[in-house]
Amino acid sequence: MIPTSPNDEDFPWWLVAVVAIGIYLFWQVLTVEEYSRVLNTLRRGIWITIYVTVVSYTLACLLGLGLALAQVSGSLILRQISRFYIEIIRGIPIIVLLLYVAFVLAPAMVNGWNWVAQSLGFDPIRMRDFSLLWRAVIALTIAYSSFLAEVFRAGLQSVDQGQIEAAESLGLTRWQRFRFIVFPQALRTILPPLGNDFVAMVKDSSLVSVLGVTDVTQLGKVTAAGNFRYFETYNVVALVYLTITITLSLALRRFEKRMRER
Repeated sequence: MIPTSPNDEDFPWWLVAVVAIGIYLFWQVLTVEEYSRVLNTLRRGIWITIYVTVVSYTLACLLGLGLALAQVSGSLILRQISRFYIEIIRGIPIIVLLLYVAFVLAPAMVNGWNWVAQSLGFDPIRMRDFSLLWRAVIALTIAYSSFLAEVFRAGLQSVDQGQIEAAESLGLTRWQRFRFIVFPQALRTILPPLGNDFVAMVKDSSLVSVLGVTDVTQLGKVTAAGNFRYFETYNVVALVYLTITITLSLALRRFEKRMRER
């Protein structure tokens, strides 16, 4: 029998408190005109926040998995390249990386493409055609891929080496061993930290407001600057983020519990 911690048996009084506060705040939003007006303004930014988070996280997972596979590969060059990338990116604050990608890397990419396009006879692109939204997505992808790479690496290395050797003795190819033996078992280990990083990205997506991307935070700043109702505006901004993150956290916790019961 697997021992459970006292926290697993506690009644979630914290959740009751959160729900009570949330009901009160939502009642305020629905009944107070100023709150309702702010929420209507922020509604467009909610979809931008969700879009940036989902796209960035999906791309970061793919890149992070590739980096993790490079770290556990038999190639010294791949291991060193992936380690170099991970250590450098993890050492740069995300907001600095956002600014670097938006105003240094993106112009370099556009200039490089235009040089290639000119050589091949294609039409060049203008800098303003490279939207700030996609610059933000690229920056968040690069930033989180370094963290997710370590999550994937830990999961891959947690699989018993004996099972891999047994699969190899049965004649399974490297891809088959990864698909049927390694990854399914590693997935159980990496799901909780992957979920935590997804929730963290929802919050860190607010940093894209420094580029002028019209997410929830940016629209909140613009709204507060226009109506001077900072208390009401940022209460609604905080409520939106809390609703998204707490809902995700509860859903992920329920999913993890089901995975443990299997």
